Amino acid sequence: MLESFFEPASIAVVGASRTPGKVGHDVVKNLVEEGFEGEVFPVNPKADEVLGLECYGAVTDIEDEVELAVIVIPAQFVPGVLDECAQKGIGAVIIISAGFKESGEEGAELERKLAKKCAEHGIRCIGPNCLGVMSPHLKMNASFGPAMPQPGHIAFFSQSGALGTAVLDVAVGEAIGMSRFISYGNKADVDETDLIEALGEDERTGVILGYVESVDDGQRFMDVARRVTHVKPVIMLKSGRTSAGARAASSHTGSLAGSDSAYEAAFAQCGVIRAETVGEFFDYARAFAGQKPPIGNRIAVVTNAGGPGIIATDAAGSSGLQMAELSEETMRTLNESLPPQASVQNPVDVLGDAKADRYQAALDAIAEDENVDMLLALLTPQTSTEVVETARAIGRIADKTEKPVLATFMGRASVSGGWKVLQQKSVPDFHYPDSAVMALGAMCRYGDWLQSELHEPPTYDFDDSAIEETIEEAGRGGRDTLGERQARGIARACGIALPRSEFAADEDAAAEAANDIGYPLVLKLSSDDILHKSDAGGVKLDLESEEEVRRAFREIMESARQYDPDAAVEGVLVQENAPAGREVIIGLNRDPQFGPVIMFGLGGIYVEVLKDVVFRVAPLTEREAWKMIEEIRAARILKGFRGQPRADLEALADCLLRVSQLGVYYPQISECDLNPLFVYPEGKGVMAVDVRFGLDSSS
Repeated sequence: MLESFFEPASIAVVGASRTPGKVGHDVVKNLVEEGFEGEVFPVNPKADEVLGLECYGAVTDIEDEVELAVIVIPAQFVPGVLDECAQKGIGAVIIISAGFKESGEEGAELERKLAKKCAEHGIRCIGPNCLGVMSPHLKMNASFGPAMPQPGHIAFFSQSGALGTAVLDVAVGEAIGMSRFISYGNKADVDETDLIEALGEDERTGVILGYVESVDDGQRFMDVARRVTHVKPVIMLKSGRTSAGARAASSHTGSLAGSDSAYEAAFAQCGVIRAETVGEFFDYARAFAGQKPPIGNRIAVVTNAGGPGIIATDAAGSSGLQMAELSEETMRTLNESLPPQASVQNPVDVLGDAKADRYQAALDAIAEDENVDMLLALLTPQTSTEVVETARAIGRIADKTEKPVLATFMGRASVSGGWKVLQQKSVPDFHYPDSAVMALGAMCRYGDWLQSELHEPPTYDFDDSAIEETIEEAGRGGRDTLGERQARGIARACGIALPRSEFAADEDAAAEAANDIGYPLVLKLSSDDILHKSDAGGVKLDLESEEEVRRAFREIMESARQYDPDAAVEGVLVQENAPAGREVIIGLNRDPQFGPVIMFGLGGIYVEVLKDVVFRVAPLTEREAWKMIEEIRAARILKGFRGQPRADLEALADCLLRVSQLGVYYPQISECDLNPLFVYPEGKGVMAVDVRFGLDSSS
């Protein structure tokens, strides 16, 4: 629990300064001038007083109890002060001081020493290299931030102090209330997961916002976030979306799983709402702080201008919302209340000369409609527009209905009076219709999450001894990629269907195996050094006779030698000609933070071109496996399209779950590709035509 950071009865500022402009001065000044309700103890051995407060030479000189220490001194002296804090019995410290791991290896070593001391003394630490902490309701500004927002229900934490100051400026400028502000810097101790957990239990916080650059323990983050998001919304802004920082990988899955894929999947799986931009970050915060999430995705729009209504309608489609079909009773009421020229179809256009009473009548009728889950009121300033009265009308509707009500008063000076009224009524207002609709889409997704149940992943009986022996054999050989025979052995041990096949080291063995399996069949190069067999001319299809098999064997050997003269070539795999099905790919890649990440999408040679893929962090539940199938753009093809039969989606989901379990149970497996995986018509199953596994020798 981190209450001492948010609700301390007393604070010592170590490094308090009498010199205006110094951080140690600004921290004391912020505490004093904001009117902090607890005790403040400046600590500076070279001063008698700071801003009228008695100054102490060390925290151990303070006779009263100290609950929180804010440290603003040169980095090299911080470890010694931590010893003094421990001696004084201080259990929480905010280290604003810079000069730690952000400054190089010497600073990183100092930070490791700091973290070790905190652990030894049982001290919880926010920072170092941070802005500090604010609790507006307590009038506590234990930071060097220039201004503190008004009290509210939004908590915000950030790794970046610079972004934190920008957020504070916006919050103050737009009168956004906050419960907590935490800049946690280098997170030597307290990290984003600790903060989400603490803020989830904080009665003053209704919405949690966080900016992160990295998550160190992905599985713990997911466990905590999954629990907290069923109580209150968590909205995250995560930087580093590009794949530039991703670990290079040779598999399809690895090349497609950029540095951001695991975060995107993890957030979705634990109910975290992700903001794509800083603008969305604030938009979502306002929406969630002011209104409850909807119970459905049907939106109704009331507008006094056609253009904004069309913009809102377009945005609804891309945000996962449906334009509500108003009931006949609602449209009859609207026809009775509105001028004949008004449109009573959704979006409802009350016309440019609409006054507040016309908005009131339209919103009253629509709010009662059972086909409507959420309302959006759009206003553009016209000569007859009653801005303030219309805002009051919208506020009255929001007070009466349980459905979320949002507003967009477009413009600036002429609508500012309406903004103030909407804010007083806790009706979120947005500058543009599409921003409001996107916020409602995020609220809808969160509403779906709240209604979902937490399920445990299923378990399968694998041939664990066969898998372990294969991995050990590969490890003894020093290989980081399994040969095809070994890869097929692991797949078979997991219960994944494969075409019948036999290995052949020479031409005669290939002919014998072909006669045993039967025609038509396939010959595939067997070489650990050549990954993409087709590129090397290493695949021959639809072979109908022994003569064709012998010729294909010779051609494959010659092509492989020309493609890579140094490659070790073991022979060929003689494989049953699997009947064609709809091609998909299932893959696994091991993320440094979140562990095994499962990929699913359109397969075959087009996977890297079309990139119609989705990701989830293992272990998968059945619900998550089905959602993966639903989310790819090609899902309609699998469900049956233009006369094609429905694919065996049950078998496909089962295969996803088996790969998920394999990734969780065997950390030595770093990569996996089933590509192509043929999916047959309903009841006919799936078959992995090509299988590849990579190993991590360090696991």
